[in-house]
Amino acid sequence: MALLNINPTATKSWNELEKHFLEMNAISIKEMFLKDKDRAEKFHLKWNDFIVDYSKNNINTETIDLLIQLANQAGLNDAIAKYFDGDLINKTEGRSVLHTALRAKENEIINVNGINVIPEIFEVKKKIQEFTNEIVEEKRKGYSGKSFTDVVNIGIGGSDLGPAMVVEALQYYKNQLNVHFVSNIDGDHVQEIIKKLNPETTLFVIVSKTFTTQETLTNSETIRSWFLKTAKQEDVAKHFVAVSTNIKNVTAFGINEENIFPMWDWVGGRFSLWSAVGLTISLAVGFENFEKLLSGANSMDAHFKTTTFDKNIPVVLALISVWYNNFFGAETEAIIPYCQYLQKLAPYLQQGIMESNGKSIDRDGKQVKYQTGTIIWGEPGTNSQHAFFQLIHQGTKLIPADFIGFVEALYGNKEHHNKLMSNFFAQTEALLNGKTKNQVQSEFDKQGINSEKAAFLLPFKCFSGNKPTNTILIQKLTPENLGALVAMYEHKIFVQGIIWNIFSYDQWGVELGKQLANSILDEINSGDIKKHDSSTTFLLDHFLKNN
Repeated sequence: MALLNINPTATKSWNELEKHFLEMNAISIKEMFLKDKDRAEKFHLKWNDFIVDYSKNNINTETIDLLIQLANQAGLNDAIAKYFDGDLINKTEGRSVLHTALRAKENEIINVNGINVIPEIFEVKKKIQEFTNEIVEEKRKGYSGKSFTDVVNIGIGGSDLGPAMVVEALQYYKNQLNVHFVSNIDGDHVQEIIKKLNPETTLFVIVSKTFTTQETLTNSETIRSWFLKTAKQEDVAKHFVAVSTNIKNVTAFGINEENIFPMWDWVGGRFSLWSAVGLTISLAVGFENFEKLLSGANSMDAHFKTTTFDKNIPVVLALISVWYNNFFGAETEAIIPYCQYLQKLAPYLQQGIMESNGKSIDRDGKQVKYQTGTIIWGEPGTNSQHAFFQLIHQGTKLIPADFIGFVEALYGNKEHHNKLMSNFFAQTEALLNGKTKNQVQSEFDKQGINSEKAAFLLPFKCFSGNKPTNTILIQKLTPENLGALVAMYEHKIFVQGIIWNIFSYDQWGVELGKQLANSILDEINSGDIKKHDSSTTFLLDHFLKNN
């Protein structure tokens, strides 16, 4: 069954939210804290190792009530049921959206076209486990009899961003294998990776559903050529494995069929790290930790599926995001993890969020007349404080931000961690309260700054405050908690897409550039430039003359 097709702007709740916005826009968040000493108690959620404090937002109980009404009028309950039941909610591609099935429990029944996919999922997981253990325990060796020391993941998009983010995030749990990622078709990038490697002790994981992706195949062929300078063609089978559905092309490359890990068309690339695409994760941190990652995501799935909207973390975060995007006119959202391990989280979520909800056509095939996807960006704190926080504090843009932090440090260095977390708490407080003219003048008086200089500096040192933030405080960075965090954002994407009445799980927008690149490559190789706009013709001509 298809998703309901409901224009959100035509709902009663949308109309009421527009009126409510006029009231809320005239009230500061700081004012609301002063008037209600229990505000933080009212606007936070506790779940497992997570505390989500959303009290530092321009909201009150009426805001949340109206946003939940919007979710109900958009048919969110019905959509969640279809999402988990395997209905073909990716309508333009005629596919289910079932990355949640990849982390489901073994006794569950989830049907795709009338067939329960859980047994097949667990069969693949067993294959991942066995292969991982053989490599990590040094039972499977390279062509010269040496144990593997390095793993290279060759993929792009979801076949790179997800595994790379998780491997980086779970470095603390890594084993003896060193993991590298090749994604960009930039040949310099490939050469920088392979010059560090020993072909005798390196395992290559090629991740491409169709085994036709230009970047991945070009990089794979370049690496195979490098490998064959010291090895024989038959050795390819010992050092290369693939995650793909194209058995014919994979075996033609030289990979044994038994070393092909399957993918499914009901899992989008940007949600595929939970599948065999996560083989590199399993190799990096061990299958047991990969399984814990899946388990944490499954726990968040259950929370999202069964919890009422007012207590549902992904739903509440999605509704707040809609509130700022569609009523306050906020264009972007910042993701600020106070954890260096999560330095690749924002780039990972850029794909997940912007490729999913960067749509301008609704589910009825009509142009939308309201804003959809938000622009996602961010870096870890405290680095980001010395980079772009100036814009958030004193710039002209409204930038809602998620602050993600952990109660415990993995290595237990309390001096470092306390300093890190003091910044974590201080920044959201500073964004909330700002600094008034009286506070600045008081500082000038204490410093003995003369009145003329003080009068000049005063406007530059004031902060308006009233900058919205969510605080996501998690006990510790474990595989389980990372899985839950990623799943939380996945479900937030889903909720937003339902409310905006768009299809979140196709990505036709990436196709045009690929098609044009193929035809332009032919022109570059032949030296025969076809008809283009004058700018492209001028640039191609310069490139060919100077290449």
